[in-house]
Amino acid sequence: MWRDLSSIGRDAGSGGYRRHAWTPADADCRAWFKAQAETRGLTYELDRNGNQWAWLGDPARGNAVVTGSHLDSVPDGGAFDGPLGVVSSFAALDELRARNAQFTRPLAIVNFGDEEGARFGLACVGSRLTAGQLTIEAAHKLRDGDGVTLPQAMEAAGYDPYSIGPDPERLARIGAFVELHVEQGRALDLSGDPVGIASAIWPHGRWRFDFRGEANHAGTTRLVDRRDPMLTYAETVLAARREAELAGAVATFGKISVEPNGVNAIPSLVRGWLDSRAADQSTLDTVVTGVEKAAREYAERHGVDLDVVRESFTPVVEFGHALRDELSTILRGDSDRPVPVLGTGAGHDAGILSGSVPTAMLFVRNPTGVSHSPAEYAAEDDCLAGVTALADVLEGLACT
Repeated sequence: MWRDLSSIGRDAGSGGYRRHAWTPADADCRAWFKAQAETRGLTYELDRNGNQWAWLGDPARGNAVVTGSHLDSVPDGGAFDGPLGVVSSFAALDELRARNAQFTRPLAIVNFGDEEGARFGLACVGSRLTAGQLTIEAAHKLRDGDGVTLPQAMEAAGYDPYSIGPDPERLARIGAFVELHVEQGRALDLSGDPVGIASAIWPHGRWRFDFRGEANHAGTTRLVDRRDPMLTYAETVLAARREAELAGAVATFGKISVEPNGVNAIPSLVRGWLDSRAADQSTLDTVVTGVEKAAREYAERHGVDLDVVRESFTPVVEFGHALRDELSTILRGDSDRPVPVLGTGAGHDAGILSGSVPTAMLFVRNPTGVSHSPAEYAAEDDCLAGVTALADVLEGLACT
């Protein structure tokens, strides 16, 4: 399975993946998922929001155990973020069948669409729509960098954008959702454990900073006469680093758009996107407020106008202790060594669904901690340990 997926959407130059929503690479990933479902005799289903489901047993029975993740990527992303969870889900089912496990609850494997938000700037679109956390109106307003709207992209890919929306009946079928994911950090590497359990997802969001100045000639305009938004933006980037360090949080300006984007032109507009995350809401508010305050002070000093728009936000997600403790008991077995429980600053579909169904997450060790990069990596032995752990969990939840 890993070999079949490895070439889809991979850029020959960077070595990273560009599996963005509703593109040919995304279509190839979806075709792969459908083929894996059909090969195993599972009932394939495409929901109203473009999420893919593979069912074992009758979903109408309810109280189903669901596992899976996503197959899309960030620009030039790594191979493991998302796909490891989907591949491991199919492999875990294969393992359970090899054990002759007898299922007492329906089981489903899911591929959520547009989790990374690489194309339209909003993460977890598929699961947000399903859970009612993204309105149809707001979804239809999403545009990519080329001005293509989400409805246009879905139609071009052969999907109906006018059927999207909340799906409470589907969520009502689910008794538990468990997502396996490569760890995006080094906690497991430092503890020496191949697999861990998630405790919580930090609150996080994305803010767009629009710095508007005055376009002018780079060679003839005196420095004192300039209204240069790039200068204000640069100072704001440094302020974000400073505020994050003071608060023990993280803040990143990782995307920028410049107009008119000429080497010999002072910009008229610099648009930068801030991603900030912290262990609690109060700390996150402190960081973002501090960054905006500094940005407005710099903008006033340089004669630059500033608009700040919060484009997305996800509050802290504390995974339910009952399901988390059940996973811990299953994985610990007869061992005296506790299964590590760790928080994460990365968002996931499991976090979005947590407000609607009991959810939990398993992490697989990442020896470098690198993620959202072609250097993202997990050792084969650790990946296999993740499959075994997921199979054990699914057996404990869904089988006799």
